[in-house]
This record gives sequence, C-alpha cells and structure tokens, in this order.
Amino acid sequence: MLICLTASHQNASFDFLEKLSIGAPSAASTLVDGSDFVSGAVVLATCNRFEAYLDVDEPLTAASAVAVEATISTMSEASGVDPDEMRDTVRVITGDEVVEHLFAVSSGLESVVIGEDEISGQVRRALERAREVGTTSSDLERLFQKASHTSRGVKNRTNVGGAGRSLVRLALELASSRVTDWAHARVLIVGTGQYAATTVTALRDRGAGDLAVFSSSGRASWFGLKHDLRPFDDLAEAIAWSDVLVTCTTTTTPVVVPEVVDASRRLVIDLGLPRNVDPLVATVPGVELLDLETISLHAPLTQLTAADDARAMVSDAAAEFQAVAAEQSLTPAVVALRKHVFDLLDSEIERARSRGDSSDRTEAALRHLAGVLLHTPSVRARELAREGRGEDFRDGLEALFGLTDTRAAAAPRPLRSVDDVPRASAG
Repeated sequence: MLICLTASHQNASFDFLEKLSIGAPSAASTLVDGSDFVSGAVVLATCNRFEAYLDVDEPLTAASAVAVEATISTMSEASGVDPDEMRDTVRVITGDEVVEHLFAVSSGLESVVIGEDEISGQVRRALERAREVGTTSSDLERLFQKASHTSRGVKNRTNVGGAGRSLVRLALELASSRVTDWAHARVLIVGTGQYAATTVTALRDRGAGDLAVFSSSGRASWFGLKHDLRPFDDLAEAIAWSDVLVTCTTTTTPVVVPEVVDASRRLVIDLGLPRNVDPLVATVPGVELLDLETISLHAPLTQLTAADDARAMVSDAAAEFQAVAAEQSLTPAVVALRKHVFDLLDSEIERARSRGDSSDRTEAALRHLAGVLLHTPSVRARELAREGRGEDFRDGLEALFGLTDTRAAAAPRPLRSVDDVPRASAG
C-alpha cells in the first residue's frame, strides 16, 4: 500500500519547508530500518515542497496510521521541526490517490510556477538517493519511473511545460522591475551546480552579458571556464564588483552575510534552500533582498492553474498505472490456475503412459487444448482486475477448483523499465 505525506508552498511556511529540506532526506533509512512494515521510502524535499512516499506492507488498517506517525516522528527529529506542527501541516494521501499526486508533482502541475523545468529532475534524484541508501522498493521504483515517463509526456505534448518555466526565470522576471537594462548589469552568481548553470542560461536569455562566479568550494575557475564567466576567489571583492547577486548553492549555512556586503545599491536574489543569504543582509543600506518566499508569493496568477489537457494526461496515466498494478496483483491467481490444470494433465498423461495408451501426438494435442481452455480465464483475469473485481476472480477459483493460495507473490526481480510489469498470461 502506498502512502504519501506532503506539504508545500500551498499550506506550509517557507521556514517549515527549509528545515525539512535539511534533515528529512537523510532520515529515510532510519524510517525503513526502524519499522517492521514500512518496506520502502522515497523523500523529496525542494524549495517549495516536502514529500515522503512510503510503501507499507500492511493493508489500509491501523498500520497506516502507525506508519504516518513514525514518519512524522522520524522526520521531525531529523529536521528539528516540532512534531505537532508537522501533524498540523502535512497532508496524508493513501492508495490510488498517491499515484496521481506524484504524477502531477513530477509534471510541475503542483509547483509555484506551473510546468517548471526543475521538478522532474528533483523527483528523479529523490529516487536515486533512495536507491543509494537502500530504501526504495519494487512498487516505489515502478511508481517513480512511471512518474518520470508521464512528466516527459506532459512536457512534450502540452503547452504547460513550456521552455524555461522555472523559479529562476520567475525571479529574474520580478527582478526586471529593479534592473533597467540587463545588458549593462554586472551579475555575480554564487554556486557552481546544475542550478547555477540554469541561472546562467536564464540570465543570458534576459540579455545579461557581464557575468561572474564565486564558489566557496573552489570550483569558480572551472565553472567560469566552462560557461565563459569571470571567476572570483574572494566573495567580498566579488560582491563589491556586482550590481546583482544571485545565490544558488546547496550549502546548509548562509554564504552571504552582512559582513561581506558593502553599503551600495545592489539587488540580491537568493535562490538557495536552505537560505544562502542571511536575512539581515536586507538591513545593509542600499541592498534589496529577493528570496524564494517572496518569489513564491508573487507567482503570476495565470500560472497557478494547469492546462486541462495536462491534467487529463496525468489522470489517464495514473488510471493506466493502477490498472496494470491491478492486473499484476492477479498474476499469482492465474499462475495457480495454470499450475492446477497442468498438474492434473501431467498426472493423467502419466497414467495413460503406464497403460500404454499415450502417444507424443496425443500428449501434444492435450497440452494445446489445456492452453486454449486457459486462455479465456487469463483474459478475464485482466478484465476483472481493471474493473476492480479481482476478488471475484479469486473467489471463483476457490469455488470451482478449491484454490486458496492465490495471493503469493512471485520472487521479486529488478525492474528495468516502467513497462517491465508482469501481466496475466494469455495461455
């Protein structure tokens, strides 16, 4: 059973999400290792979203409530968030709703900027982290792989995922009311990761040409050479040179503090989570600070409602995912039926052989007949599964053949693609 605990810019404060972004991702292994029924966990923590996806072994009973409470306790302790605040803030989603929720999140339909570019990569990296620490499961693998597949479809087939939809570009759009001419602005970028590269592209699309970079990790020269930027080794010197400062690093403590910012007219854009800029920087004379919290509050209203066709694609993909999962759940029942029929057939053939009444052609014909007879039940299994009537199929096997062990799952195997899902055999 799938469970999701979610909090976002829609119902949580920036401070709350910032704390979770620091400690929550590393707590997934503690959650899985310390539970008897949480078999998998993937945690996604971004600048405007916290998501904990759980694979719980037990059916939807009291076990789900225990799993939710364990998650709240573990994530709260790891992040320094008050447990009561977390209980009051997070929304709990269970069952089939989890599928459509993740597909919508991965497609950017729940973001501050609808259709943003970064979120699909963040979802993919959340799964990769879960793999690295050993907290993923076959069901979560299948879910997240299909979410990535769906997000690509939404981006390629609708207008929602238009090029350049991102918080970076929204921040620069808001900053354009303060920067009269980007072509003449000296812009310093603090950070050398993928987000910094995205920022460089967005700045150049705005017409900015005089760009520089600083990195506390010593990567400024490498990044500057790769992206044709001026590298700085001293942060205070770099800030003094700049008119606009954009920070986008993954450090857990502020890099830009009041002591390194001189009193001069300057715009500081903090795109980091946790914050890269100490809020007290805004008290330095002449400095204006634009952070993620402010950016989120000013998201254009036209981007807060997703296109109908994108939502429809997500709903269709979620329905298909659930249908395939339902089919898979009946695979053990179909296997049990086939085994029952062919065991009886083998027994009768062996008896005929002992009497000298069997031939190769007769045996082949009987095996073919058994396969033909099994074809219709196999097809009906898939149909009933998609209709939500899988229990009817199992009840029928028990009533007609006395088969009761029809839920035992086959041995798990690695999933190589979103389509690598076993289906009921057609015989």
